[in-house]
Amino acid sequence: MISADAHPIFLASRSPRRRALLEQIGVRYTLLGGAASDAVDESVHADEAPEAYVSRVTRAKADAGWARLKAAGLSPAPVLAADTAVVADRRILGKPADRVDAARMLRLLSAKTHEVLTGVALRSAARCEFALSRSRVSFRRLDDDEIRDYLATGEADDKAGAYAIQGRAAQFVVALEGSFSGVMGLPLYETAQLIEHRHGAQGEARA
Repeated sequence: MISADAHPIFLASRSPRRRALLEQIGVRYTLLGGAASDAVDESVHADEAPEAYVSRVTRAKADAGWARLKAAGLSPAPVLAADTAVVADRRILGKPADRVDAARMLRLLSAKTHEVLTGVALRSAARCEFALSRSRVSFRRLDDDEIRDYLATGEADDKAGAYAIQGRAAQFVVALEGSFSGVMGLPLYETAQLIEHRHGAQGEARA
């Protein structure tokens, strides 16, 4: 369990979902100005495996956040970053470009099981630690009217894979194997492990 006196971290994300999840487990954080993704290449490279993609982008976001922290002259503290990819048939589904693209993604997920990979990285002066959460989500069959009605809510507009499991899309989910918080965008087990490990290492260093 994360100690109440654990040092605060900087969060390199604009996501309100990630903020809420950190608050859920009692992590003290400060938001970094801007978004780490602004300085990160989130395009999928040729022949890049989904796991390698998530690792690269998550670490790059953490590094970009650390660079922003130093440039702003802020007190050094670990920078936390995360990235989520929905994977269908080994194809990475990022955030939809528009609602036509979102509809395409939801049709790919309809009546199938897909993977959700979420990476979390904790960057400090010494190193960048990384953990990967892997979940499997099964959707029931979606018809065109359901997809249209769901997209009209706007919920899918900025979500990887064009859905939010914590929102109205929960009614599409037949089964979930893995981490609910990971599918939301920040796997709490892996996040807590990274923070606890660093806090423990600091305690040993002080001793």
